[in-house]
Amino acid sequence: MLSHEDIDRVVTEYSPMLLRLAASRLPVADAEDAVQEAFLRLLTAAPSFRDAGHEKAWLIRTTLQRSCDLRRNAERKNLPLEDGALTADESPNERFQELREAVRNLPQKYAAVIHLYYYEGYSIKEIAELLGLPAPTVGTRLARGRDRLRQMLKEDDSLAAE
Repeated sequence: MLSHEDIDRVVTEYSPMLLRLAASRLPVADAEDAVQEAFLRLLTAAPSFRDAGHEKAWLIRTTLQRSCDLRRNAERKNLPLEDGALTADESPNERFQELREAVRNLPQKYAAVIHLYYYEGYSIKEIAELLGLPAPTVGTRLARGRDRLRQMLKEDDSLAAE
C-alpha cells in the first residue's frame, strides 16, 4: 500500500509528463481522465517496483494503454476527438496544431515513441526500457512514424494549395 507521501510524490512528479503523453493521443479533458485512471490503477493494484525507473515505465505504459482504450471507444461510438482548448504551454501557432493533430492521428505504436522522443526528450534506449521493447524496434517505429507524419503533412499542404 502506498503512503500519502508516496502518492503525493508520484502525482507531483509524473502528472505533467503523463498528461502531455495522453494529450498527444486525446483531447485534454480525456487525457486528464486517462492520467487519473492510471493513478487510480496504481492505487488499486499497488504493484511493487524495483526502482523509480520501473515505476515511471509502469505509469507510462498504463497511461498509454488507457489513452488507447479511450480513443478506441470514442471511435467505435463515432464521437469526435477534437478539442479547441489549448494547454498553458501550447502556442496557438497553426503549424503546431497541425503537427499535434497529425501525431494524434498516428497509430499508437508510432505516436507513443514520437511523443517520448521529441516532446519528453528520451533517447531510443530509454524509450525501449520504458516501453519494454528492443531498442531497434523503437528506432524503427520512430523512423516509420516520422515517415507517416511527413506524408500526412505533405497531403495537408497539397490540399491547402488547391
